[in-house]
Amino acid sequence: MKLYTAAVVAQWLDISDHRVRQLRQKGVLAEARPGLYNLKDCVHRYIEYLKKDGSPEEAVDYNTERAKLARAKREKEELDLKRREVIQAADVEKVMVEMLLRFRQKIRNIPVKQSPALAVETDQMEIFLALKRATDEALEELADFDGLLEEMEEGRPDGGTVESGI
Repeated sequence: MKLYTAAVVAQWLDISDHRVRQLRQKGVLAEARPGLYNLKDCVHRYIEYLKKDGSPEEAVDYNTERAKLARAKREKEELDLKRREVIQAADVEKVMVEMLLRFRQKIRNIPVKQSPALAVETDQMEIFLALKRATDEALEELADFDGLLEEMEEGRPDGGTVESGI
C-alpha cells in the first residue's frame, strides 16, 4: 500500500493542503501514518463527505425529502381551504349591521302597526299578546344570522365581500 502526502491528496481532490488538514481534524480524512494518507481511502471518504453536502449528518434521503415536501404542500392547501371557509370579519360586521338595522326598523314599526288595533282594545291580555307577537316578530330578525349572510352573499355578483344595504 502506497502512502501519499497531504499535498498529493490535495492535488487529487482538487482542494488546498490546508483543507486536507481541516478535513483530517473533522475526521473526514484519516492518516495512515503521521503526515501520510492512503489515496484510495481519502478519495472514497471525501466523496462520501460531499454526498452528505459537507454536513456531518447522514446523506439526504430524497424519498423522505419528497414525502416531506408533498406533506407540506397538502397541509398548505388544507389551510388555504379552511381560510376560504372562514367568514371574514368585515362580512360578519356588515351582516350584523344589516341585522341591527332591520331589527331597529321592526321595533320602530310596532307602535305604528299596533296603535290602531290597541286603541279600541279593552282586554289587557289581548293587548299583551298583540305586543308580544310584534316584539317576537322583531326579535326573529336577530335569530337568523346564517340566512341573512346567505341572502347577502347571493346578492354579490362578483363573489366579493358582503355588501350592506345601509
